[in-house]
Amino acid sequence: MNGSRKRHFKSDPSHSSSEIARKARRKSPQSAEELQAQRCLANVRERQRTESLNEAFSQLRKIIPTLPSDKLSKIQTLKLACRYIDFLFQILRSDEAEMKYFPSSCSYMAHERLSYAFSVWRMEGAWHMTDH
Repeated sequence: MNGSRKRHFKSDPSHSSSEIARKARRKSPQSAEELQAQRCLANVRERQRTESLNEAFSQLRKIIPTLPSDKLSKIQTLKLACRYIDFLFQILRSDEAEMKYFPSSCSYMAHERLSYAFSVWRMEGAWHMTDH
């Protein structure tokens, strides 16, 4: 039986080499025109992805209150968005007495006051960070 197994293993490498040859045929070199077309499509997809990402950041920058001096990178924008979400969460869980500063009668005024409060909160955070 051991001899038959060895013969069986001897036939396996030829089988696996035929699989390798089959895979190599699938990945055969493409023509220069096909490669160029593939590159062009990849470039178009990358441009669309980048434009979509930039548009999302543009929308995010419109939502997050910023200071006049802010010229934020994408990572800084994301970090500030996280801080703003944390700030809003703190506002939401605060008791009703604090909510009097954010009247719901005029949503624009409420948004302006919230933006101002966030800017103050940011500045206080930056102030405390430089103290330590």
